Amino acid sequence: MFLTRFRVNTARPGARRLLSSPQVLHAAVMSSFPSLLPSNAPPPDGPRVLWRLDHTTRAEVMLYVVSPDRPDMTHLVEQAGWPAAATSSAPGWESRPYGPFLDRLSLGEQWTFRLTANPVHHIRRKADEPTKRTAHVTPVHQMGWLLQRQEQCGFRVLEKPADRRLLPGGTTHTGQPHHGDGYEFTVHDKRALSFDKSRGPAKAAGRKGAVSLVTVTFDGRLEVTDPEKLRRTLRQGIGKAKAYGCGLLTLAPLGAAG
Repeated sequence: MFLTRFRVNTARPGARRLLSSPQVLHAAVMSSFPSLLPSNAPPPDGPRVLWRLDHTTRAEVMLYVVSPDRPDMTHLVEQAGWPAAATSSAPGWESRPYGPFLDRLSLGEQWTFRLTANPVHHIRRKADEPTKRTAHVTPVHQMGWLLQRQEQCGFRVLEKPADRRLLPGGTTHTGQPHHGDGYEFTVHDKRALSFDKSRGPAKAAGRKGAVSLVTVTFDGRLEVTDPEKLRRTLRQGIGKAKAYGCGLLTLAPLGAAG
């Protein structure tokens, strides 16, 4: 396993094209692996290629990739990097073995985390209708989506001490739980994406091949409750839309960015 970081040169036209469509960027990421054919599907329980864009500032965008093999991102440097500055020792991206870090994870460790995800649920408007996958659109429900998955993913989001909570019992005035007040995490950077699977940004709703999804980013603190489950989560991702930049969970020491 490898963890790779690539800084996007947002001033380049090629970068703007990549950033405009998760489908285009997905294809570019997958092209970083010479042995991976487009028809190859990841094994159900095995490691897969995961990626995420972090918009650190308006002008700084970082691409993170977790993959079974070491990538060759020469084409991304040419399209969306600084090709004139690339050298054999500094090709324009950084890749490090990820396995040693995964192997060291142990019960009870605490980390900061970052996750960009596509929180969804299934609803039925009428009793005789099939269920339909629908995005969670409020922060409380988006947080609840992650909290529902923490046990099976091998971690627990840390709870805030009582003296740092603003609401009595961590609830709203309606008596509903307010996860943002009770737990050490936030949800931000909500993006409603609409794009075409083959031709970039979707220009018209309902166009054949158009994809619409809502993504959000979680930042917070967690504790390892099951190292093996967490290793699997870090290799396989969380939730839907993994091909479109969702699901990649990363960890960093407490006090650092996720």
